[in-house]
Amino acid sequence: MILKLNINSNKTIVSTLFLVLFTLVIGIEKANAFFQEETRQESNFNLYKGEVIDSDSNKPLVFASLMVEKTNISTITNTEGEFSIKIPGDISNANIIVSFLGYKTKTIPLAQLKNGKNRIMMDVSITELPEINISIPKDAELLVRETLKKKGENYFEDPTLMTAFYRETIKKRRKNVSLSEAVVNIYKTPYTSLKQDGVKLYKARKSTDYDKLDTVALKLQGGPFNALFVDIMKYPEYIFSKESISNYNFKFDRSTRVNDRLIYVVTFSQKESILDPLYEGKLYIDAENKILTSAIYHLNITDKDLASRLFVRKKPRNARVWPNEVAYRVDYREKNGKWYYGYSNVLLEFKIDWDRRLFNSVYTMTCEMAVTDWKKNMAADYPKIRDRIKTSIILSDEAIGFADPDFWGEYNIIEPEKSIESAIKKIQRQLRRANSSGGTSIP
Repeated sequence: MILKLNINSNKTIVSTLFLVLFTLVIGIEKANAFFQEETRQESNFNLYKGEVIDSDSNKPLVFASLMVEKTNISTITNTEGEFSIKIPGDISNANIIVSFLGYKTKTIPLAQLKNGKNRIMMDVSITELPEINISIPKDAELLVRETLKKKGENYFEDPTLMTAFYRETIKKRRKNVSLSEAVVNIYKTPYTSLKQDGVKLYKARKSTDYDKLDTVALKLQGGPFNALFVDIMKYPEYIFSKESISNYNFKFDRSTRVNDRLIYVVTFSQKESILDPLYEGKLYIDAENKILTSAIYHLNITDKDLASRLFVRKKPRNARVWPNEVAYRVDYREKNGKWYYGYSNVLLEFKIDWDRRLFNSVYTMTCEMAVTDWKKNMAADYPKIRDRIKTSIILSDEAIGFADPDFWGEYNIIEPEKSIESAIKKIQRQLRRANSSGGTSIP
């Protein structure tokens, strides 16, 4: 997983940021538009919006999962707990399954949902002692190792074609500077295969306000791959390789539940004897079948100079650049006893300290991707090199503007945050003014 940091200080300087110590060949390739063959009529769907909240505190539940029962259609709530989901018009008697870590799963008949302002209340799941036939493991590291070994048994072993929504944002402090979104097709290879997943770009749009960037311009290199490579079960080598897993301490934390399953919580952190920055966080493992259902972790950046060397190759001579925070999350979903990658996000915060300047600059870069539909890839199709996007793609260079209000059609996206939504509306107003005066659209 790689980021590309363009810093403008009299001239453009390109730096490469390593999120998971993964080296890529630099280069950008124009992506071809593509989507699954059986495209439905764009107008033949119903849109449902609302929020998922805690029933006691009324606090929003971030990254709660919503899935249409007996289908592969799904979405996830944003950081405000809000969701929107588009369901084909010929599906009328289905149920919506809502789940969230540590809460009781809720089943809601589609007929009970309104087109807007639905409020879904979730109850905390009280963790009970495991059933008598589930033995409590004594060695947390051994449990993690066994979980990684069982990926062929517990995760998709058929080639799968997934539809996913991807979003990346860059902020200077609290102001949105750049927003890029895309619908992509992921050619997911079996979890035991060493072959990397392929990605095709279907639709993409963006907006960048470089006036807010001042003397610094940042571009996220890798696009959807930044989120895709957080799939630990498919790409364990980026965090728990056979060589590196022994560099961590593993301990059991308090258990929880998800989808009414008992979940062991395993914390991990690098051993004190290891000097290189590694990761620390929590793994959520299904107690009965040893399945990783979720992982939340971050990079150890105690030594900022060392962490900076991992991320920054080049920078202006009059500036010091280092990461303040590097955090990851991945969630998996289950269908018919098999699990698959469902959602992931990456957050990076960088500080740029300029010589002879009173104030420093702080930039936050985030990307997230959610699988919204999938089907088995029975023909085991895999895109040719000229058709699939490269792992070095810069999405903001490939995407178009926000001019089309019906850009996404029937395809599910993650509901924008209020700050992002405000930025989009501002851009749309600028577009309308530009069009009314005969000007050109804003890229």
